[in-house]
Amino acid sequence: MFVVIRFRVGESEQAGFGERLQAAVDVLARQKGFVSAHTGRNVDDPELLALTLEFENVGSYRRALSPYDVKLAAVPLLSEAIDEPTAYEDLLM
Repeated sequence: MFVVIRFRVGESEQAGFGERLQAAVDVLARQKGFVSAHTGRNVDDPELLALTLEFENVGSYRRALSPYDVKLAAVPLLSEAIDEPTAYEDLLM
């Protein structure tokens, strides 16, 4: 399964945001079931950033959000995301 989390971040704030984003990815990458992460900036709207995470399954993703270090490093950042559904199951195998 994969997760798409979008953020609206002013261009002048993106350097600091990028450091926080990297810290969140680093802590999530240590969780069981983590597969990969990608970050990017929208080519048409440079204030729109995206974080895509891939986990083995939805249970792994949900459990990955529970450890204390994730709550410190990742959850505060994730709470700044655009409020929309984020978790997707793969349709193409």
